[in-house]
Amino acid sequence: MSRPTFSRILLKLSGEVLMGKGQFGIDPDMVARLAAEIGEAKNAGHELCIVVGGGNIFRGIAGAAQGFDRATGDYMGMLATVMNSLALQNALEKIGLDTRVQSAIPMATVCEPYIRRRAMRHMEKGRIVIFAAGTGSPYFTTDTTAALRAAEMNCDALFKGTSVDGVYNADPKKVPDATRYEGLSFHRVLADNLKVMDASAVALCRDNDIPIVVFNIRDEGNLTQVLSGGGTATVVSNEE
Repeated sequence: MSRPTFSRILLKLSGEVLMGKGQFGIDPDMVARLAAEIGEAKNAGHELCIVVGGGNIFRGIAGAAQGFDRATGDYMGMLATVMNSLALQNALEKIGLDTRVQSAIPMATVCEPYIRRRAMRHMEKGRIVIFAAGTGSPYFTTDTTAALRAAEMNCDALFKGTSVDGVYNADPKKVPDATRYEGLSFHRVLADNLKVMDASAVALCRDNDIPIVVFNIRDEGNLTQVLSGGGTATVVSNEE
């Protein structure tokens, strides 16, 4: 069944995807492959902005569980997202795509500060904008950042690239016969506590009528297929 296509999108990448087949850190080959797929999407006419997680380097909640102060752990996680964003920017510019990194935590030596109107202007000029350092505040996930930036950039949809090909009624890695949903409503996701994104991100997308498209970014070429309305994915929207 064909899904709707969108022009301006925010692509949310989990930090773990950048590890490739490794256990931690950044795999240059995987980052290059992701950059190539993003380039194909750009050449197909999509306007793109990106949020990358930091779980491949440091996760604030995990740090808090090991004794770190939660706020300190979250700030460390934000810095991890800056490293990932710079790696992705480097890969994108190697293939000729004009890219800007904007950080919610000002660090003028390595990237721009986040300024909404400047980011909008970059996108109008055809540049890819990568939003780093989360919201700039602890206790917010990069999922929430993605939903917030998607709303601020007037995006048509939020595409979440993960390690699974959609939303299931149970963890498909633990339950072999788990059922994948083709489409879901925001209300159903929140009511059933389905692990799409954290609740604040889902609610933000619901209130701003921004569909969430969940797909497997690890499958080579899947991003291009899903953006064109094909491939395998789950669409979460205000309609069931």
